[in-house]
Amino acid sequence: MEKISSLESAFTGPQGSLFLQVSYTQIRSFHAVASTGGFTAASKVLHVGQPTITGQVRALEDFYGVELFYRRGRRVELTATGRELYAVTQRMEILEKEAQEILQSAGGFKSGHLRIGAVGPFHVTEMLAVFHERYPDLKITVTVRNSQEILESLLSFEVDVAVLSQTEEDPRLLAIPFCHEPLVVFVHSGHPWAERDELRIEELEAQPVILREPGSTTRRAFEKALAQADVKISPVMEIGSREAVWLAVARGLGIGVVSEQEFLEHPDLCKLFLVNADVHTTAHVVCLRERQHSRMIHAFIQIVKELSKI
Repeated sequence: MEKISSLESAFTGPQGSLFLQVSYTQIRSFHAVASTGGFTAASKVLHVGQPTITGQVRALEDFYGVELFYRRGRRVELTATGRELYAVTQRMEILEKEAQEILQSAGGFKSGHLRIGAVGPFHVTEMLAVFHERYPDLKITVTVRNSQEILESLLSFEVDVAVLSQTEEDPRLLAIPFCHEPLVVFVHSGHPWAERDELRIEELEAQPVILREPGSTTRRAFEKALAQADVKISPVMEIGSREAVWLAVARGLGIGVVSEQEFLEHPDLCKLFLVNADVHTTAHVVCLRERQHSRMIHAFIQIVKELSKI
C-alpha cells in the first residue's frame, strides 16, 4: 500500500488531481492548436468544442505560469516556450502512432498510414507497388517536392520516409542507397544539337541553360560538374518543377538537364549524354534514425533493400 500511495503522489499536482491524466489532455489540445494554427481549427481536428480547447490550453499555461501562444485574432503564434514544447509534442505524436503500429502489425497491419515524401514519382512508384501488394490495408500518401523541402518535412515529422536523389551526412538520418541516376542534357528538336547523341561538358560553355530552383539535387549535381570542368553557362531562368523545365525547353527557350530516369520521350525533345563527365545523383530512401524500427517504416525499408539496384 505504501508503494501505491507514493506512486500516486508522484503523479499528483499541487491541486491534488492526477497530473499525468490531466496534463496529457491539455498537451494534446496544445499540440492540435500549434499544428493547425488556431483554436477553431484544432477543435475541428479533435472534434471538441473550441471553448474546451481554449480552456485546456489556458489551464496548461496557468498551471506552469508560462505563455505558449501569442493570440492574434483567430490565428495564434507560438512563443519561444511554445516552440520548444511543440518539438516535444511532435515526438509524442509519433510515439503514439508507433504504439498503434505495434498493435496493428500484431493483427497483420490491418490499418495505418504511411506518409512518403519524394522528389519525383519515378522510383517511389516502384516501391509503392510492392508495398501496397504486401500491405493492401495500409493508407499511403505521397508528397512531391524538391529535395530540400522533403528533407525539412522529414525532420519535422511531416513525412515518415523520404525518397531523395541525393543526401548529405547527418547523424539524425538513416539513408539507404537505391540506385545511381546519370544526368542527361536535353534540347528542342530544332536545336543544332538535336541530331546528336553525345556532348562534351565544355560545349556547354556560355550556353543558355534552364535551371531548377536552388534546392534541387539535379541542379547541385550539375553545377558541381560544371565547376570541376571550369565551365560557365548562361542561365536564362530558374523554374521550380521538372515539368515546367520540359515545357520551356520544348518551346526552344534553352537547354535542360534532368536525370535519365526522369526524361520523357517527346517529339519536340532530344536527349544527349555527357561523355567526359561523371554527372549523376544517387537515389536514397531516408528516415529519421530514431524511427528506423517503427514497424511500417521498417517494412518499407526492407522492400527498398530488396529492390535496390546498388
